[in-house]
Amino acid sequence: MLRSDHLGVTSIIRDLSLNHRCYETLIHFFRSSAWSTESLRQAWLQIVRRSAPLLVVHGYVVLIGDGMKQAKEGRRMPGIKKLYQESENVSKGAYIFGHLFGAIGLLVGDSRKWFCLPLFMNLQDGVKTVLGWKTSASEGETPSHVVQMIEQGFEAAKGFGQALLLLDRYFLSVPALERLQACHLASEARMHLVTQAKSNAVAYERPSAKKPGRGRPPKKGQTVKLKELFTTRAADFQTATVRLYGEEKTVQFLCLDLLWGQGLYLELRFVLVVYEGRYSILVSTDLTLPATDIIMLYGYRFKIESMFREMKQVTHAFGYHFWSKSMPKLNRFLKKRKPILSKP
Repeated sequence: MLRSDHLGVTSIIRDLSLNHRCYETLIHFFRSSAWSTESLRQAWLQIVRRSAPLLVVHGYVVLIGDGMKQAKEGRRMPGIKKLYQESENVSKGAYIFGHLFGAIGLLVGDSRKWFCLPLFMNLQDGVKTVLGWKTSASEGETPSHVVQMIEQGFEAAKGFGQALLLLDRYFLSVPALERLQACHLASEARMHLVTQAKSNAVAYERPSAKKPGRGRPPKKGQTVKLKELFTTRAADFQTATVRLYGEEKTVQFLCLDLLWGQGLYLELRFVLVVYEGRYSILVSTDLTLPATDIIMLYGYRFKIESMFREMKQVTHAFGYHFWSKSMPKLNRFLKKRKPILSKP
């Protein structure tokens, strides 16, 4: 981010107008034990909490999380993994080799313009696979990308006391909700999710108070196919004016509190939205959050996409390159269930 070309440390010295004698000192800076990424992150959180103009909704600050894939071609670069990417652009390949990052940002600004301020990003997948690490049963398995995003968001929420985390529909899963519940039990901080459900999502009504006959009481009630409610309960939809994408928009919505998650059956707030002929199913783990606020908040989720675009095209934050000759070469022509690395 501090250089205008990819010529290594020398470009940083030129762009910062440093003396050429600083070259060796700057080389040692990257390997210094006088600082750590964790201490830098905590210092950055303190600066943001003290001086940034935060968006606060019902006492919660608004966090935004998402994953980002960056293509990299280095065959001896740690962390490279074969990744699948969804894109409407036919010029992009369905599979790429690169790094998978998880990012947490904070919504800051004012009513005229809100933007996503990055808090921290880290590499969340690929390192274990590339290095060929084998985790024993006693050590446990590496958490998935979805679970790591929940953990990162909760770490950020600890610095503010309580927060709302906006996520894409990819992150609505049973492991994510279970990890969120575990975080709440281990800390006094509170974080709620605002996300989107898939169009084929199925929820459940609350079980009846009394169960006829013998046996344990049921954990769930009747099955509800959320997509069908747009037709079967069209008369129950309400109309409201919500500020979306910087403008006042008229939307129709239906708010329901239902159980979700096979085996988990956690009560969530579902908001079915009809906006300009399009249908969406929004979800919140906070049952007290008004439906109009859920719609407004999810409209801010795209701000993190704008942040990624600025980091890629303006600051060139992902123009990094590093490698090690001691790393075995990456094998690009693999079959399933074969080591990803070629023999050294």
